[in-house]
Order: sequence, then structure tokens, then C-alpha cells
Amino acid sequence: MLTEYPFSEGPVAGCDEAGRGCLAGPVFAAAVILPPGFTHPLLNDSKKMKESDRQILRGVIMRDSVSWGVGSCDHHEIDRINILNASFLAMHRAVQNLKTLPQLLLIDGNRFKPYKGINHTCIVGGDGLYSSIAAASVLAKTFRDDFMNELHNEYPQYGWDRNKAYATAAHTEAMLRYGRSPYHRKSFRLKSQLELGI
Repeated sequence: MLTEYPFSEGPVAGCDEAGRGCLAGPVFAAAVILPPGFTHPLLNDSKKMKESDRQILRGVIMRDSVSWGVGSCDHHEIDRINILNASFLAMHRAVQNLKTLPQLLLIDGNRFKPYKGINHTCIVGGDGLYSSIAAASVLAKTFRDDFMNELHNEYPQYGWDRNKAYATAAHTEAMLRYGRSPYHRKSFRLKSQLELGI
């Protein structure tokens, strides 16, 4: 069951990313400050939610949160600075887009590059523990899905409307058949991705 983070007296922003393990397109991140006592029966780790429920929650979060922000890094930036640093940068951009300054950032995962002037805590599996991180996971996932749906219209042969550029069998088969699109990450080797199971 999701709960509020209990160890901070000031505003807390949950942060999460989406698209880190994809073969193409950007990585998106979101930061969300929820009001005290916020609950919603559909809210969960976005990976465990139905797409329709994520869309419902997206509207609720954008309407009812104290503040929310979304940021991204495109495939060029990912190739230039690597996916880990791009994920951190996308989170920084999401925090920059908050209208309320949090006192603490809750980061889903085990690593983060400090954001100047704001303390942070890394929590592995945080999107399944704390409401603000789960809310951030919903925004990051839905904003990135929308973006990949747009790219699908340009390159429908890769099936990005369904696989969102993850290394599914259909996506990898399309890459072998058609080659890489301009949106594929050149720094990602397909064989390495499959071996890592990302």
C-alpha cells in the first residue's frame, strides 16, 4: 500500500523516469509534490497499472498536486552523455519545472546526481512504496508514451505505438529488417541490450 514519506516536515517531490531501457526515443522524467493526505484507489507503480488507469491518474495528478514538472533528454543527449546521466538530467529538468520548491527529492532507484540546494533520498522500488514517486512514475510514463505515439506516425514499421521502443521481439525484428531510424540511440547496442534484459 502506498503511503506518504514520513520523514520530512516540508514539501517532498517524488521523482521517477521512463524510457531508460528503450532502444529509441527520449528518456522522460517527472517530479510531483502531492498535497498532505493524498490518496487515490488507482495510484500504483505505473508499470503495474493499465494504460487507461494511467491516463485517468495523469489528469488527477495534474489537477490535484501541489506542483508537478516533466523533463526529458532526447536520443542525441543520451548518446552524448550516456543514459544514466541523461536520466539524471531529465529529473533535474522536471524539478526545474516545479512551481513549488521542495525541501526533499525522493528518487526512485539507487543513484542520483545531487540537485543544487535540495536534499535527496534514493529509494529502490520507491514507486511501489510512496505516493509521490508513484505519481511521478505515472506522469513520466504517460508523457513518454504520448511522445512515442507521435513518433510512431513517422516510423510505423517499428510498432512504437505498442512497444514504446522497448526491446520487444517485434521491435528488434523490425530493426533487423529496416535498420535504425534517426531516433534510435546509437550508443545502445542491440545485442548488449538483449543480453542485459533491459
